[in-house]
Amino acid sequence: MSNLDIGIIGTVVALALIALRVPIGLTLGLVSIAGIAAMFNLNVAWGMISATPFDYVGQWELSAAPMFLLMGFICSATDMTRGLFLSLRLYLARLPGGLAITSVGACAFFAAASGSSVATASAMSRLAVPEMLKQGYDRGLATGTIAASGTLGSLIPPSVLLILYGVYAQVSVGQLFMAGFIPGVLSALIYMAMIVIRVKLNPALAGATPAPPTEAERREALRDVWPLPTLIILVLGGIFSGAFSPTEAGALGAFFAALIGAARGKLTRAAVVEAVTQAVSATASIFIILIGSLFFTRFLALSGLPTAFSNAILSVSSDQWWILFAVAVIYLVLGMLIDSIGLLLLTLPILVPLVQSTGIDAIWFGIIVVKLLEIGLITPPIGLNVYMINSALNNEVTLPEIFRGIGWFLVMDLLTLLILILFPALTLWLPSLAY
Repeated sequence: MSNLDIGIIGTVVALALIALRVPIGLTLGLVSIAGIAAMFNLNVAWGMISATPFDYVGQWELSAAPMFLLMGFICSATDMTRGLFLSLRLYLARLPGGLAITSVGACAFFAAASGSSVATASAMSRLAVPEMLKQGYDRGLATGTIAASGTLGSLIPPSVLLILYGVYAQVSVGQLFMAGFIPGVLSALIYMAMIVIRVKLNPALAGATPAPPTEAERREALRDVWPLPTLIILVLGGIFSGAFSPTEAGALGAFFAALIGAARGKLTRAAVVEAVTQAVSATASIFIILIGSLFFTRFLALSGLPTAFSNAILSVSSDQWWILFAVAVIYLVLGMLIDSIGLLLLTLPILVPLVQSTGIDAIWFGIIVVKLLEIGLITPPIGLNVYMINSALNNEVTLPEIFRGIGWFLVMDLLTLLILILFPALTLWLPSLAY
């Protein structure tokens, strides 16, 4: 059996084990060790295990991920989104679907402070969905809005997925953050426009129109708006101006999130324990998948599968549009079965060599990939954000209702993806200004 055959069999076995819900990090590691042992011997496989993990996980750039996760979980544990949400609700209440539009805006702001789609969906589902249901919103629209808007945490900087892509593809994380800003805002605006149009055509989706707030209520709501925007300006302003690196921004963001929480009297012992525990758990999960992915990369490189895959794609056509179409199909299909971080790290060993060989801009490609991963977060049957919302609401809204609610948002995501592919300048303009 040739090395290429072993590589193909190993990839098929890995996908089968992942489909059976075996943890992705464990799957990639075991398949890689068995594959390398089959190609060479067990000593070679053991040598990789003993030398590789520390060298990779010890990279300085990766320390940004746990810092941004900690910042996001501190924001969630100290209820930093509530004031912004309540204020936006009062100012946008008269728009068709105003509460859903408010939820999209609040998710976008929280995404810019957390870097995590799951954290965004979890925090906002407990805050926004009960408010929408109380006002008589359609259950599918209420939960679908949060499930889809939660994915903005993957694209709006700081994003953990962009950090992982940048480290793996050897692309500047700072440039990726800049590149993700306009596509992330565009996604949010398209969601809002769709909600307005749908509610205009069918007002029953948004229940009764609330009474207009008084000026006193608006002024009162503005008092607690400052925490999240202040943190976002500090972190993104520092990165975009070059004042500090993404890693330094993550550390400062977590520190100032704690300071703001303490200043508001929300940083209790329980909040600290909750935020740190969640950040440690999420970081450990990501790093285990990272190590397994690194093993898998070495295994595939030795098998020659990435080169064979690139040649197979290019044998059909070397046109950029064909390559992007093939990549989109891969992510849309696998995104139904595998969570975003696992899918990213599973596919990069095969796709990065293809992108490098064809000259596609790595930053633009990274944003396209992350947008495809966003779609996977709400695509049945897995849809991690959907399950997160179902759990956060204690099954008050059923999974079929939530999946029904994300239908129109999926269509908007595909529209946004098409716009980003047709107009690369939307992605590359900000990085070109700074670099």
